[in-house]
Amino acid sequence: MSAIHELKPLFKALVMSRGLRSRRVLTGLGLVCVLPLSAQVMAESVSINIPAQSLPQALQAFGQQTNQQVIYNADDMAGLKSHAVSGKMSPQAAIAELLRGTDVRYSVEGNTLMLVRGSNTQGLELGATNISAQQIGATTEGSNSYTSNAVTIGKGTHTLKEIPQSVTVMTRKQMDDQDLVDLKDALNQTTGVVGLQGVGKGLIISSRGFQIDDWQYDGVPIPRNTYSLGNWATQDLVFFDRLEILRGASGLLQGTGSPGGAINLVRKRGQAAPTVSVTAKAGSWDHYGLQVDAGGPLNQAGTIRGRLVADQDQSNSFIDHDWSRTLSLYGSLDFDLSEDTTLGLAVSRSDGDSRPMIRGLPRYADGKMPDVSRSTYTGARWNSSDIDVTTLYADLEHRFNEDWALKVGAVRMTESNKAKNQRVQSAGDGLEPDGSGVQYANFVTDFDSTKVGIDMNLNGKFEALSMQQEVMLGGNFSQLETDDQLARTFSNSSDTIFGVNNDRPDINYDSLIASGGRGTLSKYDVRQKGLYGTWRVKPIDDLTLVLGSRVSWYDFSYKSKAQSSFGGITKNDPSTATETGEVTPYAGIVYDLSREWAVYASYTDVFQPQTNRDAGGTVLKPVVGSNYEIGLKGELMDGRVNTSLALFRYDQENRAVNDIAGGFECDGSYCSTASGKVRSQGIDAEISGEVVENLQLFAGYTYNTTKYLKDPDREGRVFSTWTPKHMLRMWANYQLPGEWDRVSTGLGFTTQSHTLGYEGTYDVAGYTVWNARVGYQLTPEVGLAVNANNLFDKKYIAAGYNQLDGNNNFGDPRNLMFSVKWTPKF
Repeated sequence: MSAIHELKPLFKALVMSRGLRSRRVLTGLGLVCVLPLSAQVMAESVSINIPAQSLPQALQAFGQQTNQQVIYNADDMAGLKSHAVSGKMSPQAAIAELLRGTDVRYSVEGNTLMLVRGSNTQGLELGATNISAQQIGATTEGSNSYTSNAVTIGKGTHTLKEIPQSVTVMTRKQMDDQDLVDLKDALNQTTGVVGLQGVGKGLIISSRGFQIDDWQYDGVPIPRNTYSLGNWATQDLVFFDRLEILRGASGLLQGTGSPGGAINLVRKRGQAAPTVSVTAKAGSWDHYGLQVDAGGPLNQAGTIRGRLVADQDQSNSFIDHDWSRTLSLYGSLDFDLSEDTTLGLAVSRSDGDSRPMIRGLPRYADGKMPDVSRSTYTGARWNSSDIDVTTLYADLEHRFNEDWALKVGAVRMTESNKAKNQRVQSAGDGLEPDGSGVQYANFVTDFDSTKVGIDMNLNGKFEALSMQQEVMLGGNFSQLETDDQLARTFSNSSDTIFGVNNDRPDINYDSLIASGGRGTLSKYDVRQKGLYGTWRVKPIDDLTLVLGSRVSWYDFSYKSKAQSSFGGITKNDPSTATETGEVTPYAGIVYDLSREWAVYASYTDVFQPQTNRDAGGTVLKPVVGSNYEIGLKGELMDGRVNTSLALFRYDQENRAVNDIAGGFECDGSYCSTASGKVRSQGIDAEISGEVVENLQLFAGYTYNTTKYLKDPDREGRVFSTWTPKHMLRMWANYQLPGEWDRVSTGLGFTTQSHTLGYEGTYDVAGYTVWNARVGYQLTPEVGLAVNANNLFDKKYIAAGYNQLDGNNNFGDPRNLMFSVKWTPKF
């Protein structure tokens, strides 16, 4: 260390001579400097997550996550690669691991961490760039990476290679590069997941052929797709740092898990250094947006950190008369109650108003689409939708030591969905050849719901019997309460699909009932709770065994009343269901072939209660099934790249299907019956990260088949009609080197094979859609970008809940979005 100490006077002289206090910004030289922190903090432990990457990028991430001032010569560090660093450790231990294998030396002098390569102590160019810091948990902000070595979807923090199931992470960098601001659009850019347009303004999330109706917020699951009619759940992404997506059975994580998987939305946190960004957007169809995102310490010690996000977005559409406006607000506070205890509080609010087209277009009886323009609007000018969502978040984490931590999280979401809309559908099984056979449907809905979720877990690592071990014990609770009202009428018309009447008389709930319509007043009360645990043990260094189990309790209640002009209000028999002590086992094995590669296998049962009722009003018994998966995972190029390959199979029984023969006896909709046995199986493959220097890549391929194995009517047929057999999603972004380093370019595509319409008698054609991006860093503070979506203007029908009588929607035509992002330096 004597040589290092000899460098200190030189560093100090250079700092003073170069005017560091002037805070000049020399990003072109790759210099990194954050708001200073006392050097003795180098001995205090913080949470660090830095994937292996180019050393200058790693040093920037180190400065962000530890709030250190970092100074180095850009030329000296060019071409060097860092090691991955992840976990709770001191910054001194982190920088030592980061630099391992390089000939870079470092020294701490006062408020500055100084680095020099080999014996070079001359020509150190100094400047300052303020970088945001993050001291709470793993974050992808500022990593400039399309992958992450740490995920939290498994109730702890693990690398992707340690989890014996398929997991995808969509980082903040990828969301920003692709301009992904809506959950449905983001999911359609990931491996094996389909974001569908449901019967309503919201979305359906489907993976491996099955819906995912419970979504996690910072690891706390709540139901998001239980409505009296249709699919109305919406979610913008401005509040979140990343998406974590697990494919395959998720019952251990959230109790009544979907066999398709789980998604976890991890919210943004207050940074440890002041950071502000202002983004303005303008694009096709009069699309405009403005976002302010600010955060940082709120006291001198940095023990209180805040974050504020405000986002305004408004747009017309390629569809006539269709428009939307959304205002999103988010605020968070994080308090370090002590060195080992952190409290996080946050609130978000989204107000979405729109004039939507609901249920799209009908088809001809032979399954063909009518030859209409993509701009065709089948609604009325008075169509309206108002979706307001307010969410409260709270979490408390206490770290007993480096190995043991307790975390408690809670989410409370209140949601209001008010809508009235005209829908056009066919009066029978599809339109007539001349486009006639049109039926107008009028709907008024008023849905109010409250969702509450609480999750508590204890994680610990220890050594016993000469084996490394890890345990996780926890429990969670969720409740959904709704107060819903809907009314609807249907009327045949002599109009054709080529002459839809957009000016029919306005409607409301009372007018529909008075004109002979049917109304429904209903309430859901769904509660579930469970205890869960996992045990990870390494009998030998390269082998990890994972055993887990969950015990679940579930209570379901549905009450409804039917209202009509001629019959008044009729109270229906309530539907209730109770499941007690349902056990969900889990087992996994991970074997490290090398430092980079691991093979794994996992098995779990699935317990999924159903809300569907049969013609007698009885709720169907839970879905039960078994999920198997084997695979290979790689953490390559010192962690800069993650890869995976998986083979999966899921066998399921008791899934609800529409009881067509029973008619519309369940509040005007089809009742349900058990379908027998279903199988989903296939292959997933994925690669993400910096595959070559300055090139970030995400690519995922899925081959998936679903089939009825035993069913009275559909045996041998495709089970999930909206699941393509082949899906490939790819996006790459390249930062040009050298004198062109202000320019970045992105290019990607999504392609999928055909799906089937709901009736199973016609194909919904597959499609390939290309997207592109060009970015230019005008100044260190101002960045410009243009995103082009559907670059070649592909005309296609989006795969979804396609039916002969409606719900066929065109994909977006070619469109552009220009953005300007200003990030001032402090």
